[in-house]
Amino acid sequence: MKKRIVFVVNYFYPDLASTGQLMTDLCFNLQNDFEITVIAAQPGYAGEKVETKKLFEKDSLENIKITRIRLPEVDKTSKFSRMKYIFTYFILAILALLKEKDVNVIYTISQPPILGGLIGTIGKFLKRTKHIYNIQDFNPEQAAAVSYTNKQFIFNIAKKIDMLNCNYADKVIVVGTDMSKTLQHRFNGKKVPSFAVINNWTNENEIIPLNKTDQNVSTFIKENGLENKFIVMYSGNIGLFYDLENIIKVTENFKEYNDLAFVFIGEGAVKKEMQGFVQQRKIQNVYFLPYQPKDFIKYSLNAADIHLVVNQKGIKGVSVPSKIYGVMAAGKPILGVLEQGSEAEMLIDKSDCGSVVEPQDYKGIIAAIESFYIMEKVSLQKLGINGRQYLEQNLKREISINKYREVLKQVTLL
Repeated sequence: MKKRIVFVVNYFYPDLASTGQLMTDLCFNLQNDFEITVIAAQPGYAGEKVETKKLFEKDSLENIKITRIRLPEVDKTSKFSRMKYIFTYFILAILALLKEKDVNVIYTISQPPILGGLIGTIGKFLKRTKHIYNIQDFNPEQAAAVSYTNKQFIFNIAKKIDMLNCNYADKVIVVGTDMSKTLQHRFNGKKVPSFAVINNWTNENEIIPLNKTDQNVSTFIKENGLENKFIVMYSGNIGLFYDLENIIKVTENFKEYNDLAFVFIGEGAVKKEMQGFVQQRKIQNVYFLPYQPKDFIKYSLNAADIHLVVNQKGIKGVSVPSKIYGVMAAGKPILGVLEQGSEAEMLIDKSDCGSVVEPQDYKGIIAAIESFYIMEKVSLQKLGINGRQYLEQNLKREISINKYREVLKQVTLL
């Protein structure tokens, strides 16, 4: 008889959040090994309107049962709105979890911060079951890096709660080697919780290198007025943890470059601020586009000449930008704005698929873009191919999913 696992993951198909896509992929590939139920919010990451009035709505995806929670609309620029959304999710997710019967394992992720893991901790004791805690981002460390609040006591309380989540979990999963060091540092001098390091991934069979002459790539370029331009692209969450509100300022140095374009694809808390800067300075070669449909991302990624993969200073060991896997799969060079020793920086270094500048080194970012801009096309292509080859050898989706499968099987036998 299959073991029953309940995934409490906030974002799930068809949401476009990177964690939602990862968790959908994971559940989809494990549905024949386990009986899977997912508790997630109604889709709304990209601003979709929720039509249903029901607090809890049943849904399914092949053999996966889904309980969708209706949550208040969130204004990502408002801390109050974010808090209201997070705490509503926390309460309703616990209520939905309590309704589930015969649960062998509860699987939670670190979203929303702290409370995602706390759902699993509470559920473990109330349901007398096992808990796997997947840390995609360490908090409050991530919030501290961007000075989300200056109240130190809040950080201290939050950290103690999340350490409790780690301690009571039957297995902690982190998504980078640098993150495993953060976990060990948290418990310095004390017993470190049982953990595994499993990289995130992309579907390398779906996202493949394509030329700009590909029909769909070419259509994307033409429809957005990007013909005959060297395209510097950022594709993903335009949120608080990437320093994009400052990185956008480097575009002013390239405003006279008629054959160069900066393309930012996505939504997030700092998008309006970035747009405001571009409008105020009358910069004509910066483009803001909405999230692309999931099936079209493989084409939009391939429209770029180089991709920005960035993190704020202080994020090393705290988070790994998942977008790096999609960019490597598309075989495109990377300009990383990343700390030395971070997981993404090490991937770029090991694969020789681009160059890296330290966060907040804006002159270095400008110099790196200029270097890529004048680079011979053959050399650019070689960097991109290096990334793709490294991904195929070390970061295939199948490798990571098999690691998850083994961890889940081990925990169900504890």
